[in-house]
Parts: sequence; C-alpha cells; structure tokens
Amino acid sequence: MAVTFSDLHTESGLKTLDEFLSGKAYVSGDQLTKDDIKVYGFVSEKPGSSFPSAAKWFDVVSSHLAASFPGKAQGVKFAGQGAPAEAAPAKAAAAAADDDDLDLFGDETEEDKKAAEEREAAKKTAKKKESGKSSVLLDVKPWDDETDMKKLEEAVRSIQMEGLLWGASKLVPVGYGIKKLQIMMTIVDDLVSVDSLIEEHLTVEPCNEYIQSCDIVAFNKI
Repeated sequence: MAVTFSDLHTESGLKTLDEFLSGKAYVSGDQLTKDDIKVYGFVSEKPGSSFPSAAKWFDVVSSHLAASFPGKAQGVKFAGQGAPAEAAPAKAAAAAADDDDLDLFGDETEEDKKAAEEREAAKKTAKKKESGKSSVLLDVKPWDDETDMKKLEEAVRSIQMEGLLWGASKLVPVGYGIKKLQIMMTIVDDLVSVDSLIEEHLTVEPCNEYIQSCDIVAFNKI
C-alpha cells in the first residue's frame, strides 16, 4: 500500500518520516528502491539528531548516490521557503527514480552491460559516419535530343540512399538541340561513393533508358 508523506521540509513532516522509519532501513522493503529516492528528493538536508531514524536513512541513501555520482559537489542552495524550495531537487530525484535506463546502485546485469556497450558502439559508428561530407556537381547526359529531360531528372532523383541528398538542378545546352542535366548533391563520404552511384544506379536499368552517361564536374569537401 502506498505511503504518503508531506511537508518534509518542516519539523512535523520530518517527525512523521522518522516515526515511519523507526526500526526500518528503507522506505519500502529491505533494500534501496525508487521510493527512497523519491522521498530523498523532498528532504533538503540531513535531519537533525532529534530524528535519528530519518538521519540514519538519509546517510544510507546519500552513500548509495555518492557512489554513482563521484563528482565533487560545490553546494547548492534554494531561494524562498517551504515546499517550493524543494520542488527542483524533488523533481530531479523523481526523474532519476523513474528512469529505467539509469543504474544508480551498480546492480547492472551482464545483459545491461552488453546493451550499454552496444548503444555506445552504435553512437560512435554514427558519429564516424557523419565525420565528413562533400558537395558534388554532376553532369547527366541524355541519349539524344528526343530524350524526355523531365523524366531523366525524375530517374536521377529516384535514387535514394542513406547519406545522399539531391539539390538544385538546371538544364545546360550541349549542342544540336541536346541539353544535359547539371544537378547538385550532398553526400556523407563514408556512406556514399559517387563512382558506385553512377556505375550501379544511374547508368543501369531502369535509369539508362534516359541516361547515356554521367560525369563529375566538381567535388568539394564541406
């Protein structure tokens, strides 16, 4: 059954907590739980000697948290009086208690450790993939003056892949009524090879119905 505490910033509130903790080590059960963290968030400082059970409990919770947050505290004070002053630490502690991904007490299982390592590896891989980008200007040439250039451009832009972003384009006269398509694209270097894009996508079916060849006009690192 849920236990309700109130006014833990006052003498009367601490007295209620002290009486509740008499003969107990923790708020719920025989080990530290999220209930302890939530209550801890509403107690602004260690209870005095007149509240021995609450003071002992406060020390136990503090020791667990200290092990998980080894950084040296500089001390924080809150302006105002009463309950509003405790809202910030209470909210922070409650958020921490509700975060299932945060292991405050070092009881991490092998599965948890493995999952954490995989997440870190994925983050590093993602950062590596985003390490470099390039801006490329491409010439796309049709078969002849009867090639539908609108469909040619649609064929080019239909090529979608991770790390590729098509940009502005224009038609440039070549001669004898023939025009070529010049189109900009931005690529993530580790994800997209321009040579492969041309050889494996733009100059093979179905795109080669409209595209005769492609040439790289400009290639600039961003």
